[in-house]
Amino acid sequence: QVQLVESGGGLVQPGGSLRLSCAASGRFFSMRAMGWYRQAPGKQRELVATITSGGSTNYADPVKGRFTISRDNAKKSVYLQMNNLKPEDTAVYYCNAEFLVYGSASYGNYWGQGTQVTVSS
Repeated sequence: QVQLVESGGGLVQPGGSLRLSCAASGRFFSMRAMGWYRQAPGKQRELVATITSGGSTNYADPVKGRFTISRDNAKKSVYLQMNNLKPEDTAVYYCNAEFLVYGSASYGNYWGQGTQVTVSS
């Protein structure tokens, strides 16, 4: 069974930085797009950034120029470097990835358990 485990969340002051990591474990045949989403209290989960297997990236407008997504296919990991953090970035951040597992005919969508990011002075 494939699992995604996030780490790196925490409390940071406005203007500070954090780096989130997400590592995949388990057996799978192929890993496709990976990404980060976030959910603030009382709001729906929203896209933060995605990265394809070829390295093409996409960012939500509120984080453009401040956040950078990257991946290491050999380590089965995706990262989110967050700079110049703002209070409105406070949310639970979720890792997401598409895997083709053995015995399956199509890619499945998998989520991590989430990591809390709080931006406050």
